[in-house]
Amino acid sequence: MSETSTAESVPPPAPGAEEYLALDFANSAIALPGGHFIDLLGTPEATNRWLTERGLAPADAGVQEMCAAQLRSLREHLRSLFAARVAGLPALPAALSAVNDALSKAPTAALLYWDEKNGPYRAAPCPTNEILDRALAALAANAADLLTGPDADRLTGCGSAPCNRYLLRHGRRHWCSTRCGDRARAARAYARRTRPEA
Repeated sequence: MSETSTAESVPPPAPGAEEYLALDFANSAIALPGGHFIDLLGTPEATNRWLTERGLAPADAGVQEMCAAQLRSLREHLRSLFAARVAGLPALPAALSAVNDALSKAPTAALLYWDEKNGPYRAAPCPTNEILDRALAALAANAADLLTGPDADRLTGCGSAPCNRYLLRHGRRHWCSTRCGDRARAARAYARRTRPEA
């Protein structure tokens, strides 16, 4: 797919993605009708753009394939945890380990710095080599907050095949977008029309 057609094909953020960055992250691999697939982390450049747009990396971070692969791996582990939570099944130990490993990568203590004009202030250090670790830790922490917080019971998968996105359910809505809802309603109507009379 070209860049333009990809941008036009990407559905709007799923309900809850504005509140939980981890939900937006898990939904960065999108299955579309007709066997099409969009991976917003598919290349190092796309990964850098995704991170920059969400304030997780500077535009000039220079994400390499190894970093993009680490993010895609964490995304699959988070999707596994979301799927387990939605289905009421135990989590895969490898997925829990991956999230806990990402959580432990970023230092939590803000260091003391001194600005000549404004005096002392605290900030967490972030050398270039720690950008990925910080992004992984932020995404993992956000996922852990979602999975253990009050919104966890609202987490569900989109009810419109082949969509693979997750959302926070509001009322009876089980679709991540109007497009998916229309597709599900059309499929139900078609099934009713084509069902043989009993």
